[in-house]
Amino acid sequence: MSYRMMCLTAHPDDESGAFGGALLMAHEKSIETSVVCLTDGAAGSFRGSAKSAEELAALRRDEFCAAGKLLGLTHAEVLDYPDGKLDQQNFSELASLLVGKIRHYRPQVVLTFGGDGGVNLHRDHTIISLAATAAFHWAGRAQLFPEAGAAYAPQKLYYANTPFVSVYNSDEGATAAIVPYSLSLELGKWKERKIDAFKLHTTQHGVLERVRDFIDKHMDNERYLLAAARNPRPLAEDDALFAGVVED
Repeated sequence: MSYRMMCLTAHPDDESGAFGGALLMAHEKSIETSVVCLTDGAAGSFRGSAKSAEELAALRRDEFCAAGKLLGLTHAEVLDYPDGKLDQQNFSELASLLVGKIRHYRPQVVLTFGGDGGVNLHRDHTIISLAATAAFHWAGRAQLFPEAGAAYAPQKLYYANTPFVSVYNSDEGATAAIVPYSLSLELGKWKERKIDAFKLHTTQHGVLERVRDFIDKHMDNERYLLAAARNPRPLAEDDALFAGVVED
């Protein structure tokens, strides 16, 4: 009997920048934490010392591994989907893969991005949101994707809320509609450790510098929207990620 949480992301560094606080807090409570990242980030705008896409991909995989150790992740993996092109993939195949991950790791709680695309409105973030949402609902239905393992129904799905929007070389964030939030996690002592985890993504230090003013202002909390629950309750009564979750 144990609690388990899964985070479904698009790029190395998402696990730290968007979900690092929740993952750290879960680890402290001996909750199993799994992160599945769809791409290796080879198309990133910030490339560190990498001289090719292949070199950048290798660097970012190593960074993901280092950050995962600091976050205390129980399971972590980077898949091979093309960075920046998740919207061009077969949706059913992508959902089936995520159904398989959910059935394998059996998380009661699933975290992912909202459909807005997160802090930088990235299309890949939107697609992982859509595919993760489908997989959350479909994983418990035995007639769907039987080849992906025995049915398992997670209990809660959360979308990350972003307190600011910063799109590289664009002012699109000024008018963007973003996912609201129903739950706020006060990071306290975990704020600096979350930032330390993000800093381990050394190729992405340009991102950190670009949004440093926002981070200083907004990183005290992580905010989430409860998007689905097996045992629905008023949002105002949902005061913790595992509130109402039953061990299985």
